[in-house]
Amino acid sequence: MKITIISGSHRENSQSERIARYIEGDLKKQGAEASVLSLASNPLPLWDEGVWSGDPKWESAWGPFSDTLKQSDGFVVVSPEWSGMVPAGLKNFFLLCGSREVGHKPAMIVSVSSGISGSYPVVELRQSSYKNTRIVYIPDHVIVRNAETALMGDKPSDDNDAELRKRIHYSLAVLVEYAKALALVRESGKINYKDFPYGM
Repeated sequence: MKITIISGSHRENSQSERIARYIEGDLKKQGAEASVLSLASNPLPLWDEGVWSGDPKWESAWGPFSDTLKQSDGFVVVSPEWSGMVPAGLKNFFLLCGSREVGHKPAMIVSVSSGISGSYPVVELRQSSYKNTRIVYIPDHVIVRNAETALMGDKPSDDNDAELRKRIHYSLAVLVEYAKALALVRESGKINYKDFPYGM
């Protein structure tokens, strides 16, 4: 069972990537193969039509990302909340994703806020990133508020931090079960990307 954690912040040494690494550790403790795919420094060019025409630029820029996603059984999408929005690089990432990379695979959203907010990325990702990618967001999601002090060290700092850790552990366990179940859907022979490549 391979779960890829997408750290959607462009910033180096971001709280989102730190939290993604925490999630990676939790998944490994649960017996899953886990790795972090980071968008730090915004490594992907902006989408253009060359993606469709086989432009060599995209083979080198997107190819390694694409291969990692295709080999994954499920995902955790970690997004900071920037001005109430998902970062542009993460939106660009989903423009590049196709159904063959993430289609009919489960994903859990983790939103990260430096304050008490954090709900907007959850809504935005559920609303606008699934249509053509066919990614399947599970009902569970996590909002990490006051991120600079959350999930620090091996032990909870207070009751809120303890509850957050429990919620993450539980939701990741649910994600793994979705990954097992949706593998059956992908193997069913019922998915037709040729005639129905796009969502409605």
